[in-house]
Amino acid sequence: MVKVFIDPGHGGRDSGAVGNGLQEKALVLTISRHIRSMLLNEYENVEVRMSREDDRFIELGERARLANAWRADCFISVHINAGGGAGFESFVHPSRAARTVQLQQTIHPKIVSEIQVVDRGMKTANFSVLRNTSMPAILTENLFIDNTADAAKLKDNDFLRAIARGHVEGIVSAFNLRRKQGGNQVNEPSPTHQKNWEKATAKGIFNGERPKEPLTREQLATILNRLGLLD
Repeated sequence: MVKVFIDPGHGGRDSGAVGNGLQEKALVLTISRHIRSMLLNEYENVEVRMSREDDRFIELGERARLANAWRADCFISVHINAGGGAGFESFVHPSRAARTVQLQQTIHPKIVSEIQVVDRGMKTANFSVLRNTSMPAILTENLFIDNTADAAKLKDNDFLRAIARGHVEGIVSAFNLRRKQGGNQVNEPSPTHQKNWEKATAKGIFNGERPKEPLTREQLATILNRLGLLD
C-alpha cells in the first residue's frame, strides 16, 4: 500500500499569497482535494491523507509531524507562487537525497506536461516541511497569483483539475500505481457542490438518516465538525 500525504499550504489566519481576487489557501485546498479524489477513485493500493481538510491554520512542524507519524511514502506540499514571474516550479531540500530527487524528476515534468505553462525548473530550498519530513518530499509552486495571465488560469476549475491531474500522473509514475478495473478518470465536485453535499449529509445524520454512500474518515470528520461533535 502506497501512502501519499498531501499538504495544502497555509490555511486559517494564514492566507498565503493573494492577488487578482484569489487566495492561495483556498486554491491549494481545492487542488489537493482533486488529487486525493483522483488517486482514491482511480488507482489501487493507495492511501491518502491531508494535513488539513478545511480552512484551518496548522503549524509547519505539525504538518511534517503528521506525515512522519503516519509513515507516509511521499509528501507533496501544494502552493501558489507570488512576487513576480509566471509558470510552474518545484522544490526539494538541498540535501537532495536520491529518492527525493527521483520523486521531483518524475512529478515535475508530468505537471508541466499537463498544464502547458512556463517551466521555471526543478529547484532546492530549505523549507521547513521539506527539512523536517522523513520521507521523499516535494513542494510545488503552481503559477503566480499576482500575474494576471496566470491568475486567469487559476480561476478556471478545469485548470485546477489539470494541475491536480499532473500531480497524480507523477505520483502514479513514481510508485507504479495500477489503475482500478473500470477506473475511469473522475472529476471531483466543485467546492460549492462539496459544501452543499456536506451540509445535506450533516442535516440527514442529525435527523437520524443513514448516509446514502459510505463516508471516508476525512468526510466523517468534516460532517462531525458541522454537527459540532468534533473539536
